[in-house]
Amino acid sequence: MLTRLIFLGAPGAGKGTQAVKLAARLGIPHISTGAMLRQAVDSGSELGNKVKAIIESGALVSDSMMIELIGERLRSDDCSQGYILDGFPRTLQQAEVLSSLSAAGGNYRIDAAVFFELSDSEVLRRLEGRRQAESRADDNEDVQRRRLVVYKEQTAPVVDFYKNQKLLRTVDSTGTVDEVHNLLLAALRADF
Repeated sequence: MLTRLIFLGAPGAGKGTQAVKLAARLGIPHISTGAMLRQAVDSGSELGNKVKAIIESGALVSDSMMIELIGERLRSDDCSQGYILDGFPRTLQQAEVLSSLSAAGGNYRIDAAVFFELSDSEVLRRLEGRRQAESRADDNEDVQRRRLVVYKEQTAPVVDFYKNQKLLRTVDSTGTVDEVHNLLLAALRADF
């Protein structure tokens, strides 16, 4: 059974929504780096204030900080039966480090990477809706456009990385939540 998963896609592509649904179905943790970083910001700590400035600019948190954060999280007991990584890896360097850890086995092994495919115009439409509904500082229009540029420059190559490793599954995420979930299940070819 595929239980150590990476969800990839542009901001607003539905990774988080699908991760929550699938994680509940499988009884494994949904590890959202975005949520982890927002918790750091909410803490008001020195690290949280640094993260806040980075997030509000639309840039990505450094590879070394994210690798340390995720490595620690994957060593947790609740990850022993699997997990869904949502928002990591975001850069080729992060993917390469995770791959080298994966070669050692244990909780770091990756079964599949799922790419949620969505057009730029639909990404921006969804982010606008989320910005209005949630009033998130990282979803203002300028930051939305910057995040899309950063995604294309830094995260899109990760899709090719997992494709070359023959771990990539692609899901068209333009449909409803349930339609996309059914496509996700089919892409994983698993009986959940």
